[in-house]
Amino acid sequence: MDREQLEKLSREYSLLQEQIQSLAIQREQFLERKDEYKEAFKEIENASGKVYLAIGGAIVEVQKDYALKSIKEKEEVAEMRVSIVKKQYDELVKKEQTLRNDINTGIKELKG
Repeated sequence: MDREQLEKLSREYSLLQEQIQSLAIQREQFLERKDEYKEAFKEIENASGKVYLAIGGAIVEVQKDYALKSIKEKEEVAEMRVSIVKKQYDELVKKEQTLRNDINTGIKELKG
């Protein structure tokens, strides 16, 4: 492996690390959102009075069952997104490990 190939691998490795970091941030955001929905579900479930839901830019009174269903659906979507991002993250981490090994091998070859 020559120096040019090694530099190309290093650039690719840096980009890959940025993508991994971005996915980690996205995953945390989706997990936080999912937790918020779970907490909202509990609050609505325990509510004894009127229930209001933000729809678009308006807050409207809705039936408790409708609000529970709506929040549960949002929680499921957030869970699905967490799962997708985790899968992408895991794939990129494997690729990063392979790339790191290739870079280390290239460095050894150049020094050798």
